[in-house]
Amino acid sequence: MLTGTHSEAASYEFTTLTCIPGIIHYNDTKIQLLDLPGIIEGASEGKGRGRQVIAVAKSSDLVLMVLDASKSEGHRQILTRELESVGLRLNKRPPQIYFKKKKTGGISFNSTLPLTHVDEKLCYQILHEYKIHNAELLFREDATVDDLIDVIEGNRKYIKCVYVYNKIDVIGIDDVDKLARRPNSVVISCNLKLNLDRLLSKMWEEMGLVRVYTKPQGQQPDFSDPVVLSADRGGCTVEDFCNHIHRNLIKDVKYVLVWGTSARHYPQHCGLGHVLQDEDVVQIVKKKEKEEGGRGRFKSHSTAPARISDRQKKAPLKT
Repeated sequence: MLTGTHSEAASYEFTTLTCIPGIIHYNDTKIQLLDLPGIIEGASEGKGRGRQVIAVAKSSDLVLMVLDASKSEGHRQILTRELESVGLRLNKRPPQIYFKKKKTGGISFNSTLPLTHVDEKLCYQILHEYKIHNAELLFREDATVDDLIDVIEGNRKYIKCVYVYNKIDVIGIDDVDKLARRPNSVVISCNLKLNLDRLLSKMWEEMGLVRVYTKPQGQQPDFSDPVVLSADRGGCTVEDFCNHIHRNLIKDVKYVLVWGTSARHYPQHCGLGHVLQDEDVVQIVKKKEKEEGGRGRFKSHSTAPARISDRQKKAPLKT
């Protein structure tokens, strides 16, 4: 419905058998949407080719979990559990724990606040389970045992997830209201085309995409084709913007002029560390290459020697 791509749909479950890609054109950007086959309980162990399906979800920016509004709430918990068991953490941020392995020196344990879930002895036991005997560990938040294990493992992926409840046309308005008020949830009906625009805006909001328009010197900005950046992929600074255009461009940048919500005044001279915001206009000013010998009277550098003692004495005048 969103991409205009045909994907097999029928009144029975598990109709989709393979990954079907489609492109959504929204806010001048292209967002690729992948329709994946349904996963079942035990998918994380490989049941029903679940591993391959979850592997595609691991590399994505946002997961849309499409649920049947007329079915029980247990489906959502089963799917979340399957994704968690392969290292996907939905709607969570990485725990504020600093962990670094060392070669010698034993385990140094520190925390910046009182811990209620773990203590020093428990951390030592967990690290010994992983055969780590020399490490630095610093807790910056009141984390749980699971958070510590996630940090030690180091292969967890933190992904945003939106729960999409489909088929709201077959349940009562009270149930729809209850579902819509849940966090990270959107209610839709593909059959009657209800609330699809809200789903798109929610996707855009969760992905946090930043559109940056380019402006050639002395010309109008090009509003047709923006450069799309995101905090999850690389970052939103001027440096990331330059790398997005070309890797070698960053060496030639003298300064950047920015118009938009991130600038204090128009245009603002910015360096490479400036963080761009949505719908900013950027003009890159390159360094000028020094011409050999300068131009006319206005030489860029003198040809005279640096020290007085190096000067060549003129030959005495003939008399």
